[in-house]
Amino acid sequence: MPENPYSAMRQSIVDGAPDTASDLARQALAVGIAPLDAINDGYVPGMHAVGEQFARGQMFLPDMMASAEAMRAAMAVLEPELKKQGAERPNAGTVILGTTKGDIHEIGKTLVGTLLTAHGFSVHDLGVDVSAEKFAAKANEVGADIVGVSALLTTTMRNQKGVIESLERAGLRARVKVIVGGAPVSRKWADEIGADGYAKDAMSAVALARELMQAKQQAKTPALENA
Repeated sequence: MPENPYSAMRQSIVDGAPDTASDLARQALAVGIAPLDAINDGYVPGMHAVGEQFARGQMFLPDMMASAEAMRAAMAVLEPELKKQGAERPNAGTVILGTTKGDIHEIGKTLVGTLLTAHGFSVHDLGVDVSAEKFAAKANEVGADIVGVSALLTTTMRNQKGVIESLERAGLRARVKVIVGGAPVSRKWADEIGADGYAKDAMSAVALARELMQAKQQAKTPALENA
């Protein structure tokens, strides 16, 4: 085990080294480091560093995907141990993700899912070519807080609006926030279709999800105080 295990965990994410990340996770468990501490003090700070470097143009999409892969490798070791110990991470919110009907692009969406999971969100990834009705059904089934809809083609963008309409028909729109993203998508388009937010990249999507959850909590608090 390295002298500073948390620093080594962080670096394994920055380096995009899945084998190192999973080895360090196993070593951490072997010497009695709590899985939650490894996640919060080692691996998540690594993802933060990656996000900052990406935003500054010091890292590019392939690097970020390698870091996301390393994060997944570490979580694959740590999450079963978390469950075994009954030490659930506080749930930052429940998110449904998917690429809209007619579109089979998934790199960006998968990256968003990995980063959201790293930041404590419970993520249900429906995959690609997902119908509006399937988004709404899953949101209802798991009590989703946020639905994230990706579209990488101008021809499939309009289906993002269909997801919002499907949530409205299911009576879920009042409690479910909708965020949209993808290469042709813009803030203007998000406003036009009545989405709650637009994210230009994976780190922006995490920041947006956190903002929306914070706003949701603040909206609940006055209601509790007045009860």
